[in-house]
Amino acid sequence: MGVTGPPEPVMDRDEVDRALARLGAEHEAIETSLLALQDHAGRRLLEGAELTGTTKERWSTADASITLLWAYFDAYTDALRSARDIRSRRRWSSREDLVDLTELLRGAGITVAGSTTAAANAPTLTGSSRLSERFSLVALVERMNELYASSLDMVVAADAVWSALPARIDLLAAELQRTRQLAHSVGVRPGEHPAGDDLERITRTLSTLRQQVVSDPLAFWAPAKGSSAPGGGRPDTTTYDREARALEDVRREIDAVLTVRQDAETRLVRLRDVLSRADRTLAEARSARGEVLAKIAASEVPAVSGPPTVLQEQLATAAEYRRHAQWHRLSPLLEALEEKAEDELLRARESLTAVTQPLAVRAELRGRLDAYKAKVARHGLAEDPFLIERYDAARRMLWSAPCDLRVAEEAVLRYQRAAVDLLSPRVPEQGGPTDRRGPHA
Repeated sequence: MGVTGPPEPVMDRDEVDRALARLGAEHEAIETSLLALQDHAGRRLLEGAELTGTTKERWSTADASITLLWAYFDAYTDALRSARDIRSRRRWSSREDLVDLTELLRGAGITVAGSTTAAANAPTLTGSSRLSERFSLVALVERMNELYASSLDMVVAADAVWSALPARIDLLAAELQRTRQLAHSVGVRPGEHPAGDDLERITRTLSTLRQQVVSDPLAFWAPAKGSSAPGGGRPDTTTYDREARALEDVRREIDAVLTVRQDAETRLVRLRDVLSRADRTLAEARSARGEVLAKIAASEVPAVSGPPTVLQEQLATAAEYRRHAQWHRLSPLLEALEEKAEDELLRARESLTAVTQPLAVRAELRGRLDAYKAKVARHGLAEDPFLIERYDAARRMLWSAPCDLRVAEEAVLRYQRAAVDLLSPRVPEQGGPTDRRGPHA
């Protein structure tokens, strides 16, 4: 370590014994940790793997650091053994022994050859290659802790990715294979159905992903923010999760195709029925339009379109798909046809309602006229000449063909007002209606 500080005070025997006990426990802990790192499954995998990218670069540094760790540990062991040998010479150590022990235990007298550091390809404390490095035991332990933490972090991260992602990818690939076989059985193939293209893309992506995970696991490691603990983080499963969701979407699409295969005939029958009802409704609307034009005068009657030949052609195509078991084509066609058929039936009903609106208005006027006639009869005014005249005028207009609805409505309103006038209590002083036919009415 180059320049040394002022000489340390000479330790007494008790201080030496306490330091040796502490350093012995520390030595045992370091050895246990290094052996655990040496036997770590992730390290053994890294040694035998063909690495690429970030993992290759970091493993080169970590492997060198592990080699250097053992070199440092050997130097630490030698220093501790030397100190123990000096202390064991005599029960009561001499001052010369205590001076030597103080230098060993507190001084920067531990030398590590520069060739060892260079051969390990690991960074030194000073950041440059030297013939040798000198450490105190405390500095050497700190250096070993740094190298151990960085090496363990790399090994644990790679092992965590290898433990998590390849197995999950293999399971998803097996599910993908089953899905592809099922898709092929119902005609969902690449180039013929979007789901088939998706399956091919997912297959390629998973194959590439597995290769990348095996050769460069650290590219799929997300370190935990703010964590300094070795192995702090989690495997990055973004690509895997995306492809898993895509496969789930494809499975739902294939399930829909399977459902079509199971109930295709029922849906086709239902479609024929809906389109048939729409055709009958349009036919009824056309017939009603002729009736309206013959019976109602001065009325705008909307035209009625013919049956939709395009839907009938698509229905025939759907039946053809079913006969040839082209379920992947039948599925979207049936969905579109079902929506269009319901819209067509709704349009036909709206057309019938619009066409028959004048007849409905005439029926409402007839009902209103008869209702007021019955009300007048209940009050004993059925034989009133004025009312009879107004009633007959309105009735002739409503039951004649063609019927002018505007004129007929005015006639009904005149009869209605006349009836109301007769039925209302006569209270002239309160502004009520007066009797226009004299006192003997």
